[in-house]
Amino acid sequence: MANNSTMLQYFEWYLPDDGLLWRRAGAQAKAIHEMGVTDVWLPPAYKGCSSADVGYGVYDLYDLGEFDQKGTVRTKYGTRKEYLNAVSSLQSAGVRVYADIVLNHRMGGDEKETLTAIEDSQTDRTQSIGEPFPIEAWTRFTFPVRNGKYSKFIWDHRDFSGTDFDASTGRSGIFRFAGKEWNTETDPENGNFDYLMGVDVDTCRDVVRREIVRWLRWYDRTAHPDGLRLDAVKHISFQDMKTMLAMFREQAGRKVPMVGEYWSSELERLTHYLEQVEHCMKLFDAPLHYRFFEAAKQPERFSMRALFDHTLVSAAPNEAVTFVDNHDTQPGQALESFIEAWFKPLAYAAILLREGGMPCVFYGDLYGIPYSRIEPTADLEKLMRIRRDYAYGAQTDYMDDDHIVGWTRAGDARHVHSGVAVLLSNGGAGCKRMYMGERFAYETFYDLLGRCVEPVTVDAEGWGTFGVPAGSVAVWANRGAYERMMIQA
Repeated sequence: MANNSTMLQYFEWYLPDDGLLWRRAGAQAKAIHEMGVTDVWLPPAYKGCSSADVGYGVYDLYDLGEFDQKGTVRTKYGTRKEYLNAVSSLQSAGVRVYADIVLNHRMGGDEKETLTAIEDSQTDRTQSIGEPFPIEAWTRFTFPVRNGKYSKFIWDHRDFSGTDFDASTGRSGIFRFAGKEWNTETDPENGNFDYLMGVDVDTCRDVVRREIVRWLRWYDRTAHPDGLRLDAVKHISFQDMKTMLAMFREQAGRKVPMVGEYWSSELERLTHYLEQVEHCMKLFDAPLHYRFFEAAKQPERFSMRALFDHTLVSAAPNEAVTFVDNHDTQPGQALESFIEAWFKPLAYAAILLREGGMPCVFYGDLYGIPYSRIEPTADLEKLMRIRRDYAYGAQTDYMDDDHIVGWTRAGDARHVHSGVAVLLSNGGAGCKRMYMGERFAYETFYDLLGRCVEPVTVDAEGWGTFGVPAGSVAVWANRGAYERMMIQA
């Protein structure tokens, strides 16, 4: 990744089903780059099980909005041509593109098959309920409209491990197909978390792994993404995932950057996964998200000293993609844990203005979520520009108080006026004496966010006493940085 890389997740769950996102991304490519974004994560581009599918109810990976399937030619976001144009426009503007890859499951099969299944407990998939019995499952994917273009592979019950719906009775449950076992090398939640949704892809089968790698190569040659965002990796055999990605990279002839979604608040599960897949990807720092959630929810009981405790960015900063919220944590979604608005600027300062991790900005925080009447996060674009221009150099932490913490970045010779002092408060107003470095001696510092009015003068030894308002964030930089920010505003 380039120095001070910043990723933008360019979608939220409740975007309108108007087919305009790809065109919007292409039109905004230059503006996205100018705000400091180096990498954009686009939503799944292939056909889902319904016309308005967000992208995770995967029906046909080879249909990027080209075939009249599931009631639509385009996807929720547009057509194949518009998607490819968006990728090209972003890349031409200097922004790398990450494609969202969903390999765990399929939905919306074309034909049913009658199978024998065993029902497993919802809360402990290692425990079966009753005897085997017949069910009807939507397990044949023949893609009659695409009719073999790009791939002649037909999916049937042999390629799946189970489902959650019996079409013969209309009953839901966790139904494991006879002769199949859940892969034991997945997350231990619910006893075994191989099964997530739809019909569960059985990556134990050689023919399935080969088809997945074949599709990855086709997608790479077709869309030319710079990297991959891998969905739901904790539900897929760790070794199968490592094998498939290694095969794909070998065939692609390059080490394609990848970021995996392993959703767990427990750091140990993330570090274990990274070890098992031999560190072949980065992971989103879900534990840090939950630290933000706790800090915002109960500020009087949360110690800001512990803000980064037990987080991936602390344990493995080069393998962490930090974030504040995403499409799964926004209101109304399965993992809803949306960070309160007052704390959002603090959280974004904590991921954008520090050394460790690659920060990922959420579309809903940058542009708002009209569906939920949520406004854009205050000063977010300004914080992104501060990262781009000034958040460089060695970091010194002052995580020494329960409610007011901070750090400094010393700046470097390559970035004019770089070097910042950052303070966060989840309680009352206050100040902290922090070291900027002797090269800043006698320089006047200003709060780039404009929340503190009075400037601060750094002393002869490079120390300054910087302030922060109650329940807020302040980012201090020298006069040159301040004047440049005023011009940009």
